[in-house]
Amino acid sequence: MGRNRDLVFSECYPPKELAFSLAEYGERLMRIRQRMAKDDIDLLWMMAPESLYYVSGYTCEWYQAQSPKQWPATSGIAVHADHDKFILFDTPSEAIMCRFMTCAQDIRIFPMDSRRDGVAFIIDELRAEGWLKGAVAMEFHSYRPNPAISARFRAAFSEAGCSVTDGTDVLREARWRKSPQEIAYIEKAAAIADVGLEAAQNAIRPGVTELEVYGEIVQAMAKAGGENPAITLPVLSGLKANTGHSLASRKMIEAGEQVNVDVCGVYHRYHANGARSFYVGEPPSDVLAYHDKSSGVFSVIEDMLKPNLPVAELVRRTREYYEDMGIWSDAGWVGGYELGIAFPPDWVGNFVYEMSDVDSDRIFEPGTVVNFESQFFSPRMSGITYYIDTLLFKQGSATLPIRAPRRLVSVG
Repeated sequence: MGRNRDLVFSECYPPKELAFSLAEYGERLMRIRQRMAKDDIDLLWMMAPESLYYVSGYTCEWYQAQSPKQWPATSGIAVHADHDKFILFDTPSEAIMCRFMTCAQDIRIFPMDSRRDGVAFIIDELRAEGWLKGAVAMEFHSYRPNPAISARFRAAFSEAGCSVTDGTDVLREARWRKSPQEIAYIEKAAAIADVGLEAAQNAIRPGVTELEVYGEIVQAMAKAGGENPAITLPVLSGLKANTGHSLASRKMIEAGEQVNVDVCGVYHRYHANGARSFYVGEPPSDVLAYHDKSSGVFSVIEDMLKPNLPVAELVRRTREYYEDMGIWSDAGWVGGYELGIAFPPDWVGNFVYEMSDVDSDRIFEPGTVVNFESQFFSPRMSGITYYIDTLLFKQGSATLPIRAPRRLVSVG
């Protein structure tokens, strides 16, 4: 190896940048192992970015998710039910990053002659550790690894004498209830989301493009300490405001158009979601009245919000409100989903609820965080009513932490 590279690999240890205490990471590992024992899982092999982060703090700007075939995504973390440690496997390219972005005590780097493909190395190391016995679980519902690489890992574990099963729910369900520190990060993310929504309100005017507004939002949130959200933020104007998942473009915003903006503030990868509708100029009275009916649901939610709120109660009472307002038949999508740790390409969490879940037995326990989306097609094809807020449930209280006004705001 080269002299400079030898020096870096032997001496370069940047200061740690961990979001949580070692005690919290240890508690997470203990709960994961308890769940593994309950599910008769001996070894859990994780490759989803959210899982790597939850267990170790691992964050990276490139996960090889759409890489060339010659550069397969094979890095990951192994947890064994009988051992109070985990093993992090990664490429030489990330060796230094693993030292300061993770709490890992056992880091094993692929050999230089197979630096891009670690499958064989990982299997050999786990076999030597005595961990390849019994049931191995993988995250079958994660996009990482892709189907081809997943098949290789499954075959390798099987050839080593292990049975292979799905362990997706182990980490996803462990993340459902957040710790006080995680809740604090989501509250910080909500404050950052407010900064983004205010920036959007200040930037929207006739003659600017959707991309210019998008840029102002991102810059403002970054200045406030926000990280890149897991979904590209939509800024949708005119007839495009009748869609929810289109991208901001070079389309110029015009007077008399509705503009919908959806943001997530992000702090230590924890997301808080808020969306608002704006109108360039004075909106028609029937459009304004319709938006008031859609956004008015949050007053109903505030009245019932409390820890351990049954999902069925939230669904029933909000749907009754919409029916009383006479707008239910124009629903786009109404409901919500879990929020928390997220990496591109998605901030939508594992749990989702919709207006059909009137018989759900789930409750929003303290430590859970979801959003609520109120989207209805408003008059004149002006756009969807785009009102989304975060619902945060703590011990003894529950809040809507995003403060931006929930109404159709006239701008420009």
